[in-house]
Amino acid sequence: MLSIRIKYFDELSINELYELLRLRSEVFVVEQDCVYQDIDSKDQKAVHVLGYDNNKLVAYTRLFKPGDYFNESSIGRVVVREKARGSGAGYDIMNASITFINDVLKKFEIRISAQTYLKKFYNNLGFKEVGEGYLEDGIPHINMIRN
Repeated sequence: MLSIRIKYFDELSINELYELLRLRSEVFVVEQDCVYQDIDSKDQKAVHVLGYDNNKLVAYTRLFKPGDYFNESSIGRVVVREKARGSGAGYDIMNASITFINDVLKKFEIRISAQTYLKKFYNNLGFKEVGEGYLEDGIPHINMIRN
């Protein structure tokens, strides 16, 4: 079980910001070999969910209120460090994210732009595919909704 910290952008320490940007870069840019603009000026609007195992950041998401990214609340930049995959960290970070949106934001419809190969993972969390697949930064994605 991860130790979860949930913070608005202005509450992040410099070290936390560095850790989350490093983790996103390690996975999305280096591991997935995807050149894209990760620092996209949306982090300032987001709620950041950081998952720690033995004081090491191993999982992360960022959350948006309705209208800040999609019309619905949304979860994005879902990332789990390679060594933590298969440990349940992905479910821990997503469940913490869903709980925050439901309990704090009081919203229940959540949209994600999911990498297509993770459809089953997101289905297990109650998300359903909507619409056709598409390429985002050269990687197959699909929109998914959870009510």
